[in-house]
Order: sequence, then C-alpha cells, then structure tokens
Amino acid sequence: MKQTTNAIVMIRPVAFRMNEQTAVNNYYQKVLDGLLPSTVNAKAQQEFDTFVEKLRAVGVDVTVVEDNLETDTPDSIFPNNWVSFHENGDVALYPMFAENRRQERREDILDTLEEKGFEIANIMDYTSAEEDGIFLEGTGSLLLDRANGKAYCALSPRADEELFIEFCEDFDYAPVIFEAFQTVDGERKLIYHTNVMMCLGETFAVICADSIDDKKERKMVLDNLKQDGKEIVLITEAQVNNFAGNMLEVRGKDDKRYIVMSAAAHQSLTAKQIAQLENHAEILSSSLDTIEACGGGSARCMMAEVFLPRT
Repeated sequence: MKQTTNAIVMIRPVAFRMNEQTAVNNYYQKVLDGLLPSTVNAKAQQEFDTFVEKLRAVGVDVTVVEDNLETDTPDSIFPNNWVSFHENGDVALYPMFAENRRQERREDILDTLEEKGFEIANIMDYTSAEEDGIFLEGTGSLLLDRANGKAYCALSPRADEELFIEFCEDFDYAPVIFEAFQTVDGERKLIYHTNVMMCLGETFAVICADSIDDKKERKMVLDNLKQDGKEIVLITEAQVNNFAGNMLEVRGKDDKRYIVMSAAAHQSLTAKQIAQLENHAEILSSSLDTIEACGGGSARCMMAEVFLPRT
C-alpha cells in the first residue's frame, strides 16, 4: 500500500464563512471582525486558487470541484472530513458532527472522479451513525498509515471509539487510540481532529506529543511510530495553533514528494524542524490565513487524497 498519492480532490468555496455549528468544539476558529461575508469568501477563494496553482505547478493532479449555492455549506472547502478513497476501489462516507456539514456529501463528485478514469468498486457508508449522535470525520479524525496498516485516532466529540474500531475492522487497520488536548482559557480540552496535532508521511511523522496528556498513551503512540521507522518531528502546542500539525505529503511530477502546509505553519517551524522535514521531501507552502481563521482548518483538511485504481 502506498502512503502518498499524486491525485487529490479540492472543493472551491462559494459561501465560505465561519461555521457557527462547528465552532462549539473547534477552538481554532475565529470571527474576523469588520469583514463582510462576501469579503471573507473572496479572500478564501483567492487563497484557494493560489494554493491549487502551486500544487499543479509541481505536478500534483488536482481535481477542483465548485461548491454550489443551493446548500448552506460554509465548510465545503474541507472535503477530507466526509470522504476517503482507497487503493482497493473502496470509498468511505463519514458521519459529520455539524448538521450543515452533512450536505457537503455529493455523489456527483464521485461521478467526476469516475469520468477522470478512477475506478470505484464499493461504497462503505457510515453516515447512519449520525442518527445516534455518533461521528467519525474522515481523515480529520483518522490518520491512516496505509503502508504499515495502522490507523491513529485522537478521540473527541467528532471521533467515536467504537465506530473507529469498526472502520479499522472493515479496512483492515490496527487501531492506535488516544486522547489529545489543547489549552483553552486555562482548561485542557479535547482537540477536535487528530490531523491538527499530527501528520504521517512515508518516512516521518510530525506530532505534538505534549498534547497527549496521558504518559502511557503518549509512549504508546510514539513507540508505534518508531517501530515503523518514522523519524519523529516534535512540534509544540503554539505551533499546533499555527496549524503546523496540519500537513500532508503528496507526490508531484516524476513521483517527487512534497510536504504541503500553510504559510503560517511553515513560518512557525524552527530551522531545525525545517531541516528535519527537508531530509524527507521538499516543503510547499501557501498563505491560507483567512481559511485558517474562519474555518479552523488548514492545508491538509483541504485535500482529499485519491488512492483509487485507474482504468
């Protein structure tokens, strides 16, 4: 199984704004005072378009799908939470915490991929769990070490343990389960998505180990990464606040590997951390300030990786 892919899907926003339904447990979101909604969306579109241009310039195969105005989907720019695409032709659809995010799931996006020559064999649909108030938000909640058959999950209101284990059984992953926290107004609160505090590359892992308060859990997670030969790049909680955990390794032209992140994440890294990462792949960063502030997500959340076989 490959850990990285050359193909990704990205959704271009039409009505991006701070989603009040997700802000209840995503403590990274902020209100940008004094900006009209249309201005926020225009800034987000500009950041999105520049980001796509940079990815395509290095040979990443980006399928851009336009969001539509019929649905109220302010977070549609983060497709990796509702869908994942797998090498065996499986597509997984996930249950979402925020009601207005459930409308992001669109079958026409699967049709678009099939038109591009990707094969979809089977759809694994977990969305009925929403009726029971149970959620698992795609590769936001699950970090898949595809090559080593492990899935990492920081439990939160958006990542249910039992459903995670069910996913692991269905897709043949060994579950690595823990809790990760951030400090909010002096209190330790669960981080809403695993991919905010951790990134898995082919030969490295970026992780804020300090966010795993339980020492046994922390050791267990780090031991799993070390067992699989990954170089561990430790980041701080302050760097997590700048989305330094929200990176993704992708492949460009001639299979060259890139570690994709936002400009804020890149700027928050130390020279030593940058050198560690550059031993593995070239860094590609782009300014996502508006998207990060209002959306509380960053570069990794914007890219849904496509591992489907091609005809």
